[in-house]
Amino acid sequence: MHGFWTALLIGAVAGALDVAPMVTRGSGARANASAFVHWLVLGLVIPYLHWGFAPWLTGLIAAELLALPVIVMVSEEEPGAWLPIGAMSAVLGALVGWAGSVWVA
Repeated sequence: MHGFWTALLIGAVAGALDVAPMVTRGSGARANASAFVHWLVLGLVIPYLHWGFAPWLTGLIAAELLALPVIVMVSEEEPGAWLPIGAMSAVLGALVGWAGSVWVA
């Protein structure tokens, strides 16, 4: 059970890092909550994926793949949003993968 709570904490930290710039840009509460929950769940999923890659690469790939529905949905209203979403997904996904390999697995 220790791994579960640690993974949840890793996801919460990633969520806070993702939401912080959104708050400063004045994003709505639902968008902020959605981004935070997205990373909370990824914090629980990524550390337990074993695809045969380095953990940071597994995290990066998983985060990018799971960001695709968000990018499609958000791009309807904000066509340029794919770049910051993709960039944050890559960085945070790699960090979650690495952190999960150190503190969870």
